[in-house]
Amino acid sequence: MSFSALPLVEYQQHTCIMRATTSMEDDNVFISVLGVDTRGQEKGKDPRDRPCPSVGLAISNRIILSRDVTEEMGEKCESVVGTDKSLSLVPEGSLFHLAPSATWTSTTSPFPSASAPSNYPDKRLERLEASLSRARSFIAEAALIRNLTSVYEDPDFVPRGPIYRNPNAFHRSYLEMEKLFKIYVYEEGEPPMFHNGPCKSIYSTEGMFINEMEKGNVYRTLDPGEAAVYFLPFSVVMMVQYLYEPGSHEINAIGRAVIDYIDIVARKHPFWNRSQGADHFMLSCHDWGPRTSSYVHGLSKNSIRVLCNANTSEGFTPSKDASFPEIHLRTGKLLGLTGGLSPSQRTVLAFFAGRLHGHIRSLLLSHWKGRNDPDVLVYEQVPSGMSYDSMLRKSRFCLCPSGYEVASPRVVEAIYAECVPVLISDGYVPPFSDVLNWRAFSVQVATEDIPRIKEILSGISQRQYLRMQRRVRQVQRHFVLNSPTRRFDVFHMTIHSVWLRRLNVRIQG
Repeated sequence: MSFSALPLVEYQQHTCIMRATTSMEDDNVFISVLGVDTRGQEKGKDPRDRPCPSVGLAISNRIILSRDVTEEMGEKCESVVGTDKSLSLVPEGSLFHLAPSATWTSTTSPFPSASAPSNYPDKRLERLEASLSRARSFIAEAALIRNLTSVYEDPDFVPRGPIYRNPNAFHRSYLEMEKLFKIYVYEEGEPPMFHNGPCKSIYSTEGMFINEMEKGNVYRTLDPGEAAVYFLPFSVVMMVQYLYEPGSHEINAIGRAVIDYIDIVARKHPFWNRSQGADHFMLSCHDWGPRTSSYVHGLSKNSIRVLCNANTSEGFTPSKDASFPEIHLRTGKLLGLTGGLSPSQRTVLAFFAGRLHGHIRSLLLSHWKGRNDPDVLVYEQVPSGMSYDSMLRKSRFCLCPSGYEVASPRVVEAIYAECVPVLISDGYVPPFSDVLNWRAFSVQVATEDIPRIKEILSGISQRQYLRMQRRVRQVQRHFVLNSPTRRFDVFHMTIHSVWLRRLNVRIQG
């Protein structure tokens, strides 16, 4: 068995245990499907003059989500990758490099392989790959349809507008996912470090996701032979709680636990060695998620890693890995988290309150803390008598600087409060960037421009601000946790991110 890369379709601890620049004008969106650059007509050329043999999807405003990377195709089509200096926090050269054209075979695996019955799962795998190939083609076709609703009726929700890179392609991709995507959750391992995660902490989304997968209400299959991906249900947060010695800065015990776990599933099942982990995924909201995965080469290099700490400077690869929103559930309750004042009642230009964690916050606090500027309020600790949540709801822009690591729950807190998020980070890939156009509803400020925050935000016209704030309300549904889950919410969006990355891989029998 082997796999090859294909074009990408772009605190108190509580646990759940459940087994059973700032230009904001709208961009001219272009679509490149099957290697054809549809902008060719603007150049006086027919785009059909440049056919490419690859099967995949490219959707983007300046960001390609499909590339030809298979060895057998021969001459490769050039990826159309644009650059935009205003997107300093989404380093496109890192996000969308051409994936390496490579094949991994089971003989290179460090883990003993489980034996599989004759012709199993080869024929089922062949049918699965054929269905995924058809899905790629359907998504590519949808990307060229102007009015998707006339073709694919959806009574619940149809994505539209500039908050999406290509709403038609996203919608068709989502429908294909609902129809085809099956996830097998390995049953090996026991709580509290497996099949379990935190529900009342800054890492709540990790526990909530694991909990939903354990319920098995959506996408989960009990038949591993029909699965498109395999979930490794370990919780880095819980491993840190039970295996880490505080103050030691040593996580070898956690790494050994992950090594042992993958060794077990590789011995009992044929699927890890079949693909070298390429159709497997892990999920972690802990800062040490990337570091934990590094103990198993196939996990860090081949598997889909769903990470809150989505830092390209620390090995996060957007064509393979998925960014996951960090949501701080202080009480574990899901109701009453969203809403804010109307734009006319938002009297504060920009607000931030948070401890001095990392160099970016140090720069922010050193420049803006204690300035007595009524427009830009920056605190290390919320003053007595002031409500943090109320300040979010009365501010026009909410500053979201990185802490020790790039992820911050303040991004989702801003979206919940209908406050336009201001991302201040280096190397951070925001959640769901494969389908969401973050420039439409957020502001990106480079670290060196922290002293110019007031100038930058004041320079955004009222018309632009109202448009962005309206889009924040529109995108909010994709970041909300629901119980039970709802279509297009944060759980389903995370699954969709995994689905897209599975479409980027073909497992070969």
